[in-house]
Amino acid sequence: MNVALTTEPAVAGRDRLGPLIVTLFGLYARGEDNWLSVASVVQLMADLGVEGQAVRSSISRLKRRGVVISDRRDGAAGYALAEPTLEMLAEGDARIFERRRATTEDGWLVVVFSVPESEREKRHALRTSLTQLGFGTTAPGVWVAPGNLATETRRTLERRGLTEYVDIFTGQHFAFGDLRSKVRSWWDLDELADLYADFLRRHRPELDIGVITPKQAFGLYVPMLTQWRRLPYSDPGLPLSLLPPGWNGVTAEALFEQLNTTLSAPAREHALAVLHQS
Repeated sequence: MNVALTTEPAVAGRDRLGPLIVTLFGLYARGEDNWLSVASVVQLMADLGVEGQAVRSSISRLKRRGVVISDRRDGAAGYALAEPTLEMLAEGDARIFERRRATTEDGWLVVVFSVPESEREKRHALRTSLTQLGFGTTAPGVWVAPGNLATETRRTLERRGLTEYVDIFTGQHFAFGDLRSKVRSWWDLDELADLYADFLRRHRPELDIGVITPKQAFGLYVPMLTQWRRLPYSDPGLPLSLLPPGWNGVTAEALFEQLNTTLSAPAREHALAVLHQS
């Protein structure tokens, strides 16, 4: 079964190893009764070229942020994903592995919110949540996304307890102005194109590697997925008819699908071998 990850607000900042560790848990812990031993995480991260003490420090930070929880089983120290993290991962599966690009017929989703100054932390949480869902901004307190994200947006805001000051509307762009130009102002398409270009530059050579071992596949797959999983949230799957010609996101999506098909099974074979010997 394919598994995936959403963006990782709880591990953002200076912890560069946090996203890799969350990728490991998202890929392999959920099929192992939501648990990985410390020893197995250290070994798997060593296979990615990361030293053990750095791994332990990063896991401790994830614990403090509520991403994982300590869980000792059969005398072995380990960690499980916290319930909110599990929920985010479950929501992320479809976005990353089953995403359908929107068309203009899907219309638009508009979120409007007004939060009192006394509850500015909710305003920040709303902006963070909408950004992570891939919304663009049309005006202060007015955010827009393709209409096919309506159900996901509602569930996310409900799960995070952010519905009190929010209204959600769906519909078509009726008038005025050029919608392609508006999309460019609502989203930073140049930045998105740069993110896709970086993904292509880093991972396109992996298509030509040839026959590799499960361990080598693991070493390629986990970093590749860690980089990719941010992109479907930065780009909510905008209609191609509104994007610049030759949009490189399409090429990047095809590359991801090829690498996922080629690398995921042997990478999992290696990971499970490590997990079951630890």
